[in-house]
Amino acid sequence: MKKLFTFLAAVLLTATTYAQVGIGTTTPAASAALDITSTTKGLLIPRMTAAQRDAIISPTQGLIIFCSDCALGEGELQVRLTSSWKNTIGGGVNDPAPPAIGDFYQGGVVFHLFAEGEIGYVAGETHGLIAAVADQSFSIRWYNGSYVTTGATGTVIGTGATNTTTIISVQGGPTETSYAAGLARAYTGGGHTDWFLPSKDELNKMYTNRATINTTAAANYGSDFSTNSYWSSTEYINGTAWTQYFVNGYQGYGNKNITYRVRAVRAF
Repeated sequence: MKKLFTFLAAVLLTATTYAQVGIGTTTPAASAALDITSTTKGLLIPRMTAAQRDAIISPTQGLIIFCSDCALGEGELQVRLTSSWKNTIGGGVNDPAPPAIGDFYQGGVVFHLFAEGEIGYVAGETHGLIAAVADQSFSIRWYNGSYVTTGATGTVIGTGATNTTTIISVQGGPTETSYAAGLARAYTGGGHTDWFLPSKDELNKMYTNRATINTTAAANYGSDFSTNSYWSSTEYINGTAWTQYFVNGYQGYGNKNITYRVRAVRAF
């Protein structure tokens, strides 16, 4: 330990005395605070997405990052000026275009963009809902084996995640994947763990845009929607919950012990 302190003291003394650091050289340039010398390796600066860049709190003027998803996915070097980010030629940064309906994005297919007044809407930003590229089950019950009132009654767009959390908190148990909401939440497509069973209106949006979802899903190792019924996360009464028939779009309610399909969604 004494040797370690002696070494650190020597490093600090050197840095204070010369105010220079040399990497790959013992004689850093007199005008450089940091001189990196190499003929076989480069300098790798922090790499992040545009969203991660924008999450930096109070970025300092002169801060440099590499935006990995900018410039059509090629990435570009960016520097922070007084009030904005610019690329290395002084132009506006080439941020990725916001996702649109039908895009493969964050592990699934965008099928709805939030409108003003909907839960999840943020002025000036693009947010919406993503459908998994394939069903998580062909045949699963809504309940965990007991008829209980869960209180998961949200119907509108933006309530599916809360419904799912409510169902799991009430039904719980060691076999959460044995019922619809638990199975949807357990899905990890795209590396995300915030998937949920869609609410009644969210499920209807998936039905409305099913052809678009099918096309994108097929191009990303997914599969088409079935022509059978799918569960929503919206409870009707103690023993039933809302479903949707994907042949004609009919929405009704089925007994919680009946087995229907599940297609998970998530918000971005």
